[in-house]
Amino acid sequence: MFTNDGGMVTVFLNSLKMVSGSKLGLAGLVVFIVCLGVAVFAPVLAPYQPLEKNYDAAGKLMKLHPPSVQHPLGTTLLGRDVFSQVIWGARPALIIGLSTAAGVILIGVNIGLISGYYGGWIDNLLMRITDIFMGVPFLPFIIVMLSLTGRSMVTVIFAMVIIMWRSTARVIRSQVLTLRERPFVDAARISGASGLKIIYVEIAPNILPIALVNVAFALAWAIITEASIGFLGFSDPDVMSWGTIIYRSFASQMSYKAWWWVVPPGAAIMVLVTAVYFIGRAYEEMINPRLQKI
Repeated sequence: MFTNDGGMVTVFLNSLKMVSGSKLGLAGLVVFIVCLGVAVFAPVLAPYQPLEKNYDAAGKLMKLHPPSVQHPLGTTLLGRDVFSQVIWGARPALIIGLSTAAGVILIGVNIGLISGYYGGWIDNLLMRITDIFMGVPFLPFIIVMLSLTGRSMVTVIFAMVIIMWRSTARVIRSQVLTLRERPFVDAARISGASGLKIIYVEIAPNILPIALVNVAFALAWAIITEASIGFLGFSDPDVMSWGTIIYRSFASQMSYKAWWWVVPPGAAIMVLVTAVYFIGRAYEEMINPRLQKI
């Protein structure tokens, strides 16, 4: 793992190849790609608009109709197609998840790299800031942010990124503390390389696999959190998410009767999060081969 040859792209491609060599990793990648395709092509795949009301031949609202050929996952209390809502729900889950993971990796990795390499007062300052954020409760903070600034996906992403980078920064820092003493780093110093060049050219490629593990788990946690916010009724009312579908089902007090209104979005959350977990697990096995025996 600890080499100074090859760039970030090479390390990433090699990591992806190794993950696809794992059965769990390959299964996770396939499911994730399918979910990504569903999100991208939702307007084509969904037979109805998520908020469109459906009526039968007699002009009667098709409320709480069980699964049928016309509506594979049944309808809601307002006659909306559950299948279409589940398809459209993949979009906010992946947009928020991927955006949050990107923000977490951008902030957490850079803070970890800089803190671990320079040490001293820089390390103390950055880690004390990290400690402050470690003490902030996760979900209550997001709910407060949404209450103060309005319920939007941008606010959800911003609030998650502010909190979730803290663990990544600590993990990366601990790894950099070891890497900075490696011979290839000493060789770079002797050759006159600047601190930033050593950090991003010599050290960064070596912490990429660990960073990718944190990306996978940040993505999974962001998807779960987005669904939790929707279930609590704090998500954007104009966006159809899996958590919102479940929330509206319970709010109507029909969840006990219309199982098809609750099970599909719940299953979608479970499948996507499990797929991301499998990918993260494959990366962990790549970093620590002993996990393959567990």
